[in-house]
Amino acid sequence: MGGISIWQLLIIVVIVVLLFGTKKLSSLGSDLGASIKGFKKAMGDDEPKNTSTQDADFTAKSLSDKQSDVKEDEAKSNDKEQV
Repeated sequence: MGGISIWQLLIIVVIVVLLFGTKKLSSLGSDLGASIKGFKKAMGDDEPKNTSTQDADFTAKSLSDKQSDVKEDEAKSNDKEQV
């Protein structure tokens, strides 16, 4: 009165194979395996690879560099206005 016996499992397997066919079941199994593999890879990619304390990859600019960048941006916007 408890679990499923081996004979009941075999009957279920035969019915599933008859309904879907072996090609469809094998492609379903390979697709399921590929999706699990991709999920594991994505979960592994979340771990930080760089243990440095710097948050972002950038170079520090001096005040004069920042001012020259602003001047270049203003010159570009003036060029666009003249067109």
